[in-house]
Amino acid sequence: MDRLQTPVIELLEKAGVAYRLLPHTEPVYTVEAAAAQRGVVKEEMVKSILLREKGGQRRYVMACTLGHMRVDYKAVRRALGDDWRRLTFASAEEIARVTGFVQGAVAPLCLPADIPVLFDEAIARCEKVNISSGDPMAGVELKGEDLIRLSGARLAAIAE
Repeated sequence: MDRLQTPVIELLEKAGVAYRLLPHTEPVYTVEAAAAQRGVVKEEMVKSILLREKGGQRRYVMACTLGHMRVDYKAVRRALGDDWRRLTFASAEEIARVTGFVQGAVAPLCLPADIPVLFDEAIARCEKVNISSGDPMAGVELKGEDLIRLSGARLAAIAE
């Protein structure tokens, strides 16, 4: 793969963060497919899920867990505070419009400032993690602490 340029990779380079590009032989849209293509375990993958508030203001939140875990919607809502309503998955159209990423290639970086980012606490215990590069043809591996710092994420117990 020739040099891939995405907003995620540009951010990592601008911040001087070491990373390893993990190219795919075909586009991937699930954690399982991405792990297989990258030759990594699901326990090191960060799953980035855009959730939408039902009704009201249509606010969004990026909730991230490790690849083998599931997001607990109620825990995310509790972590956000009392003024948030029930949460649901954002549609593919909303994901593209709000994040700039296509569904399946969403990263917890380069998001609009008004989208809170929540990481499950387990991510902080990972020495290295894998995220999407923002392109379905590659992922990136970096230190967990670098990802947390660059994303501005809050840590909370948000996995089932």
